[in-house]
Amino acid sequence: MFNNNSISISVSDDEPDELGRMRVRVRRKRKKTGHRLKNEFLHRVVRKLVRYWALLIFLPALGLLLYEASRIGRKPSSVANTELGASEKSILVDLELSNVTNPSLEKKSDGNLNRLDATTRVVGGVRQRCLKILSPEELEHLEIPVREEANSPVSKVLYISENDTPFLGGNSTLSQEHTDATRFNLFTGSQTLDERSKTFKVNETVSMNCGFYSENGGFKISNEDKGYMQSCKVVVSTCAFGGGDDLYQPIGMSEASLRKVCYVAFWDEVTLSSQESAEHRIDGYGFIGKWRIVVVRDLPFADQRLNGKIPKMLAHRLFPHAKYSIWVDSKSQFRRDPLGVLEVLLWRSNSVLAISEHGARSSVYDEAKAVVKKNKAKPEEVEVQLSQYRHDGLPEDKRFNGKKALAEASVIVREHTPLTNMFMCLWFNEVVRFTSRDQLSFPYILWRLKVLKNINMFPVCTRKDLVNSMGHIRKAKPLRS
Repeated sequence: MFNNNSISISVSDDEPDELGRMRVRVRRKRKKTGHRLKNEFLHRVVRKLVRYWALLIFLPALGLLLYEASRIGRKPSSVANTELGASEKSILVDLELSNVTNPSLEKKSDGNLNRLDATTRVVGGVRQRCLKILSPEELEHLEIPVREEANSPVSKVLYISENDTPFLGGNSTLSQEHTDATRFNLFTGSQTLDERSKTFKVNETVSMNCGFYSENGGFKISNEDKGYMQSCKVVVSTCAFGGGDDLYQPIGMSEASLRKVCYVAFWDEVTLSSQESAEHRIDGYGFIGKWRIVVVRDLPFADQRLNGKIPKMLAHRLFPHAKYSIWVDSKSQFRRDPLGVLEVLLWRSNSVLAISEHGARSSVYDEAKAVVKKNKAKPEEVEVQLSQYRHDGLPEDKRFNGKKALAEASVIVREHTPLTNMFMCLWFNEVVRFTSRDQLSFPYILWRLKVLKNINMFPVCTRKDLVNSMGHIRKAKPLRS
């Protein structure tokens, strides 16, 4: 049995010391595991940064480089239009509206068609526009200058025709069709090698073959079209013979250029038929969009490439009153203001002829090898041409008169002066005599005609800014099989 008077003893963690004071046991707080892990993680991160700092800098730099490379190669879309001037934007809007309402101007959504974005390149670490054209406001007030060709070694060019007595004999029996031995015909007139050599001699007045030799030579144009062409002072021209390419509407021009510049596209009947079958029809005034369509009948050559050289090289004969011309190959869409192009490529640099440098090669002999390799001409034709050039002493230099020798002639900008007219006639005669690959004959003419110095050989990126390259759509049909 338990006694109710028993004494209770309290039990406590607080025990008194010898002096009777209470000794308090202090409990130590345990460190939290999460805090320790956090510190260890930070130390690891720091160690990794110290070890791999070079790699961490290199990777973002590589990414930036790849991004810039993709921007250069990318075909900009509507984003690039934010950089356009107000007039260019309105032009693009008008073009899009006309494409909706007119099937002949149907806008293609793919490829380069209707791009107005600027082509740029890096110069001294700074990205610059390749074609530094005037602003839209300046273009509206741009006037065509009256330039006198001072001290020109050639003041007049006479074009030989069948009515010229000294040249009647051999040419009177020429057939319009070319033979295997020669491509001279009633359009070109004949020319011996000795006569060819004499045409390079520079005098105040020079006489030379330059197409349109005979009334029966072909390349017939209606009187109505001739009247329009004679009214042109500045002209942008192209051609499509044999149904080869579609017609691309020019874009990017100012209102001033629309008033002052003619846009003329030369077609033959094959192209006319193929375009009409695609619902691209000439209106009652002779136009499709901004292009005046001139239908040429009775083409003089079986080779459509040679027929194309006539409007390309002989603009001064087709547009007798024009002071300036811009040639654009049918594979391209012209996308800049013509007066602005004349200002930046001719007037600003005091040049009379502007043409693009070749993008891949510099030597005519290297180009000849490429032409043969790509089956652009027969090897025996190329060899005949190069043999003649070697005989005449054409060096293998890659620069003549301080200019890059080889050109890419899909865009030709020029002032019509006696000297530039002479140059183009000589060039045309070379493509008739030898191959139609005008890249091979351009360096030769540049080398022989040393007096023509003020040529603007602009870089490839400038050419890319001038046009949207569409490529050839289909192969042109030969005139005769």
